[in-house]
Amino acid sequence: MSLPFAVSLGARILFDTGIQNSISGYYYTGTRDVFVGTLCAIGVFLISYRGYERSDDIAGDLACVFAVGVALFPTAPGDPAMDGANLVGYIHLAFASLFFLTLTYFSLFLFTKTDPTKRPTRRKLQRNGVYKTCGYTMLLCLALIFVFHLLPKGAVLALANLHPLFWLEAVAIVAFGISWITKGEAILKDEV
Repeated sequence: MSLPFAVSLGARILFDTGIQNSISGYYYTGTRDVFVGTLCAIGVFLISYRGYERSDDIAGDLACVFAVGVALFPTAPGDPAMDGANLVGYIHLAFASLFFLTLTYFSLFLFTKTDPTKRPTRRKLQRNGVYKTCGYTMLLCLALIFVFHLLPKGAVLALANLHPLFWLEAVAIVAFGISWITKGEAILKDEV
């Protein structure tokens, strides 16, 4: 949950760098190692994650590959003369999209599962509400990011100072963090 804030505040405080267009843009700042290292650590964590069913394991493994892919294939630097970098940027975009979609899948489909032989507790139903809210928030952020990329260049330039991609990515990451913490029952733990 802290990744967007660690890279942005670190870049601002340590390197006097302003907010980047996206979280991935911090690859080109002094907080590159924090960005790459955190994504690789998240990848290791996700590949070691074992859920209740095989679908949990597969989702964790895929999310690992996508997180590490985001780290190893940086976003395009914004220089149109660098064709190879732009190709790598498209690969980065694919990994990032798949990573966010996998996290959304965790929230909407895996975390909401209930043992069919048991009646869900009141807290489980509340947690499912949190998972769904977080999952739909992530989907909304992804949809808005997609729409932003379709805007005319003039509209993109007009919104540039607001850094909408950065904030949409940050909201999606925080939403998943809330979902994950809730799944671990740090929030809305079952009553004994």
